[in-house]
Amino acid sequence: MRLEIEASLVYEFASSTQVLISIQASQSRDQDIVSESLVFDPDAALTLDKNLEGDRRLRCVLSGPARITYRATIENRMRPLLPAQGRQHSWEELPHFAFPFLLPSRFCPSDRFMRFAQREFPQQGDGVARVLAVLDWIHRHIDYLHGVSDAETTALETFVDRAGVCRDFTHLAITFCRAIGVPARAVSAYALDLQPPDFHAVLEVYLENAWWLVDPTRLAPVGGLVRIGSGRDASDIAFMTTDKPCRMIEQNIVVRAVDQAADGPQSAQN
Repeated sequence: MRLEIEASLVYEFASSTQVLISIQASQSRDQDIVSESLVFDPDAALTLDKNLEGDRRLRCVLSGPARITYRATIENRMRPLLPAQGRQHSWEELPHFAFPFLLPSRFCPSDRFMRFAQREFPQQGDGVARVLAVLDWIHRHIDYLHGVSDAETTALETFVDRAGVCRDFTHLAITFCRAIGVPARAVSAYALDLQPPDFHAVLEVYLENAWWLVDPTRLAPVGGLVRIGSGRDASDIAFMTTDKPCRMIEQNIVVRAVDQAADGPQSAQN
């Protein structure tokens, strides 16, 4: 699936502000970047960081009004969906890179949910069955509702309020998965068919020697997600982090599917 993305962010910075920006599509193995452009108005000196997963983050200093425009065409490869069956690994079997995603983090206090999660999602069936039970519980008990949560809301508060947005659904799913011994990490993404269009938060679980992408909100098809970054929780995947307060003036996200047949004639190959 080929997708076109446009993200336009306009912010006001009252004084010289250090900024981390994570809006570029990840250079990961399950998606190809056909083309992309990134424009800062006014221009800014940028430092690019890239991790082993292909996630990219920019560092810069901004002041006054600033417009950031990112455009990209992404070719999503055939992204595998969570399989019908998959083994949950014991701790000694886990690769070193997955183990940190078993531990509690700022927004995902999985240690507070050990008793609840292990009683609610017992070891019946394999790892996939337990993860699906987590997702079904969230679908039944948590309402998708704006205005209930904010940037400081944790999974514990979402569990009490029984409502939230994609960020809250993802934090609660991660928390439950870690509490039952399944590594889980937060993923920021662009999402086709998401209404209203916005940055989207989903998660990956580690089962059967692989990371599997799932959307606990069930609002966007996994095949239509464009990965931006991954981490322990929202503190690692925020699209913008600043060392001083700033004011959002405008923010627009557009994701659309491209009809590749309209790109022009293709030469046939035998």
